[in-house]
Amino acid sequence: MKITVIGAGNVGATTAQRLADKQLANEIVLVDVIEGIPQGKALDMYEASPVEKADVRVTGTNGYEETANSDIVVITAGIARKPGMSRDDLMNTNSGIVKSCTAAAVAKSPDAIFIVVSNPLDVMAYVAMKVSGLPRHRVIGMAGVLDAARFRSFIALELNVSVEDVNAFVLGGHGDSMVPLPRYSTVAGIPITELMDKATVDRLVKRTRDGGIEIVNYLKTGSAYYAPSSATVAMVESIVKDKKRILPCSAFLTGEYGLNNTFVGVPVKLGKMGIEQIIQIKLDPDEQAALGKSAADVQSSIAKLTL
Repeated sequence: MKITVIGAGNVGATTAQRLADKQLANEIVLVDVIEGIPQGKALDMYEASPVEKADVRVTGTNGYEETANSDIVVITAGIARKPGMSRDDLMNTNSGIVKSCTAAAVAKSPDAIFIVVSNPLDVMAYVAMKVSGLPRHRVIGMAGVLDAARFRSFIALELNVSVEDVNAFVLGGHGDSMVPLPRYSTVAGIPITELMDKATVDRLVKRTRDGGIEIVNYLKTGSAYYAPSSATVAMVESIVKDKKRILPCSAFLTGEYGLNNTFVGVPVKLGKMGIEQIIQIKLDPDEQAALGKSAADVQSSIAKLTL
């Protein structure tokens, strides 16, 4: 197994490190345009391998020759979100970056599965699919796992319970119109709507929607990377080990949930082929309307792209 991570910033480097520590590949290639950064970080990671007892070769490069025949390509490249910057503000710059990265990577690894992490997430996943020409099951956006993890964390904090017993579902686009689903969010199988009042649930839903910008506002320069990298690695692990986990991911829909021609977060089965099934759960009218609005927001952004 060979995995390429494009972008050696905080998200990309942390993702590569977690992949190495979990030994999810024999070889990991870290790519970045800045001379010396991927080489130095990759060497540092590899020098940790004797301590971690992780027999994984980590290589850093500024080109794509070393990425040839990768099984999975993770795209994290792009500028970071800054205070006061919406996810849509990122689109013009990052679409160009993702376009060039995807074209270079797919030329060397035409059989790879692509996981897109760059923001605005759903739009960048669309860019990667269109540029690569790959089928939809092999281009996946990382969003729902992260958003659900944030929701799970906030629920655990509110109820003072272990995060291990908390499950949550968040659908829709990775942005202000995401759709956390309290009805499908549970603690040890008990819906959170039976454990807290509506005002508390609504407050946690809002905090989940604002989860990314809350961290940006604290950091001032930079954005989240520990949780995004963990979420990405969870997806990679399900693919590498063919675990067939049901995870909320950004997928290209062709009629599912009544939506077409857009990437949006939905529950999917992830296995060695990538997205092996899109799970369609029953939504009430308000939830369906919220998902439709979220998808419309993504489609509106996609319509502004020049590819």
